[in-house]
Amino acid sequence: MKERKYGIITRGVGGLYGVRTIDREKSAGERISEEVLCRARGIFRQNHITPTVGDEVMIEPVDTADGGSTEDWYVPDEELREARDAKKSRGKKQDVRVDFVIDEILPRRNLLIRPPTANLDYLFAVIPAASPAPDLLTADKLTVIAENYGIETVVIVNKSDLDPESSARLTEIYRTAGYTVFPVSAERGDGMDALAAYIAEITAPDAGKTHISGAFAGVSGGGKSTLMTALFPDLNLKTGGVSRKTERGRHTTRHVEIYPLETASGGCFWLADTPGFSMLDFTRYNFFPYDELAASFREFEECLGECRYTKCTHRKEEGCAVLEKMERGGIAPSRHESYVRIYDEQRSVPEWKRRMT
Repeated sequence: MKERKYGIITRGVGGLYGVRTIDREKSAGERISEEVLCRARGIFRQNHITPTVGDEVMIEPVDTADGGSTEDWYVPDEELREARDAKKSRGKKQDVRVDFVIDEILPRRNLLIRPPTANLDYLFAVIPAASPAPDLLTADKLTVIAENYGIETVVIVNKSDLDPESSARLTEIYRTAGYTVFPVSAERGDGMDALAAYIAEITAPDAGKTHISGAFAGVSGGGKSTLMTALFPDLNLKTGGVSRKTERGRHTTRHVEIYPLETASGGCFWLADTPGFSMLDFTRYNFFPYDELAASFREFEECLGECRYTKCTHRKEEGCAVLEKMERGGIAPSRHESYVRIYDEQRSVPEWKRRMT
């Protein structure tokens, strides 16, 4: 019987997948191997399953007899298009031989469509205090998406040194909403020790989870790259070492990679790095049921079911428990304003279009 190994898909381009195998010993935490190159079995296409970065998988060695055959491999749609184009222009492309095959994709905790990422545990929502001005609607859309996918949101108020007053206001808004908030200046280093300590704590080998993955998201210019580099100095070295074997077709692929990074606690943080996280799954957020939107604002939770009217939309009704809590200072007006705007956006999507998703 072939030896199967547990691992994480770290990247995927053109039907080739990088997988880091993990030896999970209770006394030693995760022992992560070097990346191995894999194909995926064709059965995934038949079952309408797309192997995705972040997937927990079982891999096994490829039989020598099967090593040169690709007819049973999973081939993504963009690869099929490229193959057709290549055949027309310059003949059949040379296949890349691999030593391992993805045999099983384990149950997912969540799956993002844009950027395509699975099993994300934490979303670090980066909001600049200034330069550019904070965009609270975008920030609140990120929190809504994360809540719907069961992803824990941590708010980072960056560039706090540029406008301390704005930083204090943003910190209060999101702490009142129930989020962990870190006001920092990644450029100067202010507050970064506390943020690094938090990441070390949640990734500690004795924290009780197999592995922790996360992503940094926010508007362009908010300082995500500076933050990630300050927290993980060796990240640039890791991102520079991509094998050329999987680079073909990259221009047509939404490129996502996950990097296992050691933390101060001796644990591992699997960082998802892609420009696409600036617009995290906005392609689908409009299709969340608008009448369930209030449940995605965690500071609304205790109010749900307490309004005078059963079908209260929490926008302007008399006797609304959400509005009453806001009047008492328990909900920031900006958060309620975002709720109303997102509610109206969602409600404007026709029902027939929702059923197509």
